[in-house]
Amino acid sequence: MARYLRKRDGSWQFVRRVPKVFEEFDKRGIVRLSTNISVADDPRGIRAARLIPSMNGELENFWRSLADGRSADAQTRYEAARKRARIMGFDYARAAELAERPALEIVERVEKLVESKSIEDKTAVEAVLGGIAEPEILLSSLFDEYKTAVRASLTGMSPDQIRKWENPKKKAIKNLLAVTGDKPITKISRNDALDFRETWQVRLETEDLKIGTANKDLGHLNKIFRTLNTLKRLGLPPLFAELRFEGEEDGQRTAYEPDFVQSNILAVGALDELNEEARHVVYLITETGLRLSEAVNLTERTIFLDAEVPYVRVVPEGRRMKTRQSERDIPLVGVALMAMKKHPDGFPRYRDKGASLSGLVNKVLWNHQLRPTENHTLYSLRHTFEDRLTAVEPPDKLVAMLMGHKYVRPKYGVGPSLKQKQRWLKKIAFMPPSKI
Repeated sequence: MARYLRKRDGSWQFVRRVPKVFEEFDKRGIVRLSTNISVADDPRGIRAARLIPSMNGELENFWRSLADGRSADAQTRYEAARKRARIMGFDYARAAELAERPALEIVERVEKLVESKSIEDKTAVEAVLGGIAEPEILLSSLFDEYKTAVRASLTGMSPDQIRKWENPKKKAIKNLLAVTGDKPITKISRNDALDFRETWQVRLETEDLKIGTANKDLGHLNKIFRTLNTLKRLGLPPLFAELRFEGEEDGQRTAYEPDFVQSNILAVGALDELNEEARHVVYLITETGLRLSEAVNLTERTIFLDAEVPYVRVVPEGRRMKTRQSERDIPLVGVALMAMKKHPDGFPRYRDKGASLSGLVNKVLWNHQLRPTENHTLYSLRHTFEDRLTAVEPPDKLVAMLMGHKYVRPKYGVGPSLKQKQRWLKKIAFMPPSKI
């Protein structure tokens, strides 16, 4: 990349000849772009050199966009125009917007076209003087636009995590489409948003639905529109802001009573309707408080049965952790140790399929009267685990580290050892069924 760095008029510049394959689209011959770093401030060009790879990458992307733009759709042409304007040192602004800016800026843009010998280049003129209209985004393509806009935030998610991220947003947009019909999102008005809320109002009054379901739709739409409005400079008002319904229940799961778990869920034959992997995941969660997604994604690399203190390690392996504190080591005792000895490689049948396993287990628990109320679910066993720990009064730091919660006090040292954790877990261990 150093070959593209040149000194000119006391500053460092990025200089590169237009490749032959792109000469048809870029008539400049040689591209010269300032790094905005003076030679006096950076005599050896070390700081300037660090900018060259990104400038070169953006230039190559621009050339490819130009080539594609001749035959691609309006969106590609618009993005190509924005990149071309940026390469030439300007932000992209539509002609109508430029007309409202100081006349000096328009003169500078025209002078740049003349100086770079691009005044006869239609694509350059369109880019610098705002001749390409921004394509409209239809409501039916809103989700794809949003996902593309926030794609970096999905990095590290597993396929199942992405699916759970996508589905509620797709549902909210589908429900909005049913109210407004398909039209450009710039034509969605506050009245449309209020009509959508009114539709939910009627459904909440006439159907057996929870307020939280409606608020999820409103929340997702508010975030999607707000994000795209910012990133694409649409100038929309806050369409879905402050429309949430009051009175939403917190949806907190109810913890099982430990005696109920021991006498019913851990009774011999109580979970025989489940296949062995599903049944043993339940046993593991019962004794460790693992989240379901953590349990089903254990592998032979995170299960340590031959260690002095057998344990499992929760790490972001092929997926994203809920929080940084979720990474932790948990000793195996009681029924959890018995279960994991039968599954030293984890639970491949349900790897990254926690949602389907949750549905299966909750159905079986309900059918066999193992859910005293609707608020008792498989996840309730994690709450039971925390309650059982609290009952034996271990240090708060140990509870936080076993649960994967944030410990609010300043961090000193490495925290409780596996032996210390094991000692406390043995105090609350259930009596395993004679047959698991």
